[in-house]
Amino acid sequence: MKNTIALLFLSALLFSCNSNQKTENEKLQVVATTTMIADLLHNLGGDSIELQGLMGAGVDPHLYKASEGDVSKLLNADLIFYNGLHLEGKLVDVFEKMESQGIKTIAVGESIEKSELIGSDYFASNYDPHIWFSVSNWKKVTEFTTKKLIEHDPKNKSLYQKNSETYIKKLDQLQQSLIAKIETLPKEKRILVTAHDAFSYFGKAYGFQVVGLQGLSTATEAGVKDVQKLATFIIEQEVKAIFVESSVPKRTIEALEEAVKSKNHSVTIGGTLYSDALGNPDTNEGNYLGMFAYNVDTIINALQ
Repeated sequence: MKNTIALLFLSALLFSCNSNQKTENEKLQVVATTTMIADLLHNLGGDSIELQGLMGAGVDPHLYKASEGDVSKLLNADLIFYNGLHLEGKLVDVFEKMESQGIKTIAVGESIEKSELIGSDYFASNYDPHIWFSVSNWKKVTEFTTKKLIEHDPKNKSLYQKNSETYIKKLDQLQQSLIAKIETLPKEKRILVTAHDAFSYFGKAYGFQVVGLQGLSTATEAGVKDVQKLATFIIEQEVKAIFVESSVPKRTIEALEEAVKSKNHSVTIGGTLYSDALGNPDTNEGNYLGMFAYNVDTIINALQ
């Protein structure tokens, strides 16, 4: 209830304020919700934009609650980029209302055709929002975001285009590297068991069977039956390792590990994967390219 009231208050503030008129030399004020989107905008905009992120490393966007500091960031933004597809929970309602009031909010998930989205019967949007776990998807998001920056800041068009081309080349190199590493893992071992169902796009793109203990949203709790059912699956499929996630409490995966042991079998926790947030800014995992490479290395090493 408190969060709902806070969001309504935030909406009222936003709707009652007039947007600032910018001079030609002022930088575009940009806000990004998730760390993945903030990292993309940093690569595209560089020093030509004033970029602020709402969520930090290890933050779960499904459960994120707007803070007082967020109000100031949003009020002063020229553009607000968010994932959409209900990843950001109740914040999406605020962004949609802002858009209807003429405040520019951009859902990067709109760059992916609905036919390419993964559906779900268990999530409010009926689509899996974790689109960044396909490099091909992220290239589309990059192109979409570049166009939006150019539309609102045409004086820096050449810079955005150049940065976009450079970044897409890096994404292509990442894709080639990922595929080469994954090909070293036998197909029968490509079963990825994680804390929640964040890796379906990864599985579809790179040939993994993906099983999440929780649903697409971490707001969904896994029950005892879910744990026991997945424990049986792990034993039957001879899954060697399961994975925790940086933005999800370890307890569910630890409970799964214990459930397997209770059936006189063993499974190891193969490491921590970055799912809904990047790592700390001063690490390789603090950017999208490094995060994806780290995840794949961790998965391959544990399942070999």
